[in-house]
Amino acid sequence: MDLSCFKAYDIRGRVPDQLNNDIAERIGRAYVEVTGAKKVVVGYDIRLSSPAMAEALSKGLMAAGADVYDIGLCGTEQVYFATFYHKMDGGIMVTASHNPQDYNGMKLVGVDSRPISSDTGLLDIKGKVPGEFKDAEKPGSYHKLDTLEAYIQHLLTYVDASALKPMKVVVNAGNGGAGLVIDELEKHLPFTFVKVHHEPDGHFPHGVPNPLLMENRDSTRTALLESGADFGVAWDGDYDRCFLFDETGRFIEGYYIVGLLAEQLLRKHPGAGIIHDPRLVWNTIDVVEAAGGKAIQSKTGHAFIKQRMRDEDAVYGGEMSAHHYFRDFAYCDSGMIPWLMVADLINATGKSLSSLIDDRMKKYPASGEINRTLEDAGKVLKAIEEEYAPKAKSVNFVDGLSVEFDDWRFNLRMSNTEPLVRLNVESRGDQALMEAKTAELLAKIDSI
Repeated sequence: MDLSCFKAYDIRGRVPDQLNNDIAERIGRAYVEVTGAKKVVVGYDIRLSSPAMAEALSKGLMAAGADVYDIGLCGTEQVYFATFYHKMDGGIMVTASHNPQDYNGMKLVGVDSRPISSDTGLLDIKGKVPGEFKDAEKPGSYHKLDTLEAYIQHLLTYVDASALKPMKVVVNAGNGGAGLVIDELEKHLPFTFVKVHHEPDGHFPHGVPNPLLMENRDSTRTALLESGADFGVAWDGDYDRCFLFDETGRFIEGYYIVGLLAEQLLRKHPGAGIIHDPRLVWNTIDVVEAAGGKAIQSKTGHAFIKQRMRDEDAVYGGEMSAHHYFRDFAYCDSGMIPWLMVADLINATGKSLSSLIDDRMKKYPASGEINRTLEDAGKVLKAIEEEYAPKAKSVNFVDGLSVEFDDWRFNLRMSNTEPLVRLNVESRGDQALMEAKTAELLAKIDSI
C-alpha cells in the first residue's frame, strides 16, 4: 500500500493513486486506535472528491467505535473551532488546501484542537493503516452538527462591531469555501463586499485557489482598482490563510501583517508573548519590543508554532506564510480573524492599509520567499554556511540556516513538505542591498 500521502504535518496525495476512499476509511480506524477518541468532528472542503472521502473516513471512525459529528462543507478552522468549542476528542478536515485539483488530504487534531503531526501520533496512525482491523463491539453513531452561528459569533469577538463604519472590501474566495463565511459575516458587518470568484466550485474554474501564485493576484487587484475598495482579501481553498491587498492593489507580504496584528493585540494584552518564525524577523522583533511585548522565535510549521504558543501562553503567533495563530482560538490558525482585525484597525485609526504598512516595508525591505528545487539541498545549505557564517555577526539553526550581518540577514531552509530550499532575505532600510544580496545568494545556490 502506497502511504506517501503521509507528510510531516498532514496527509496529502493525488487521488486515487496516493489517497483514496479505502485508505480514508483505514485512516479513520487507525485514528481511533491511536488516539482513543470517542467523539470526532469531520468536515470537508470544496474539492469534488471530498464528500465521498469524508464519508469513507466517517465509516472508518464509526467502525472503530467513535461517534462522528459531521459539520459538512467548511474551512479547516471550522473543524478546529468545533473541536474545541464542543469539547470533542478530536477532529479531521478533509482538504488539500492549495494543492492541484486532483489532490486531496486530511488535517488531524486531538483534544483542544492540538495538532497531530509526525511528532505527535501521525506516524503511529500511518503504521496502523495497512494492518488488519477489528470492528468495535459497539460501533459509533453519526450526527450532523451545525456550528456555523457559534463560529461566526466567535469571529466577531475580535472586532468592535458596534463601532465599525461602512467600508468597501474586495473578497476573493478563489472558488474555495471562504465565500460561505463571508455571506454569514455580511449580516453582521456594515461592509460592502465586492465578491470575486465567490461561489464554491471544486472544478476550480479560475485555477487552484492559491493567492501566492502571481497569476492569481490579478483578479483581486483589478477588482480593487475598479471598485475603489478600502482593501482586499484573498484566501486559499480551505481558508486557513488570508492574503491582503492595500487600496492601491499592492499585495502585502504576510511578514508585515504579523507585526501589524502583534502590535494590535499587545495593546489589549500588554507584555504578552508573540511567537514568530525565523525566516524574516527584524520587523516583528522591532514592533513587538516597541509595543512592550516579548518576541519569541519558533521553528517554522503549525505544529511547532502551536506548541510554543502553549508553552509560553502567547497571545498570538504569526508566520510570514500568512498563517496567523490566536490564543483565544485554541492557539489555532485562522484565515478569517486577521482580515477582520485589519478592518477594525483601519476603522479605528482612519488610516489606509498602505499608510499603516509603508513605513515598516521601507524600514525592513524583504525579498519574499523564493523557492529552488534541488537534488541535494543539504549540500547547498552546507556550502552556503561555509561561505557566509565565518563573516557573520550571528548564526543560528532554529530552522535551517539563519545568518545575520549588521545591515542584512537571510534564512535558507529545506521545505518540510517538498523537495525545495526556501530563501528569505531582508535588510535594514536598504532595498538595493536586499535585492543585491538576494541575487548573490540565488546565483551561488544555482551554481552549487
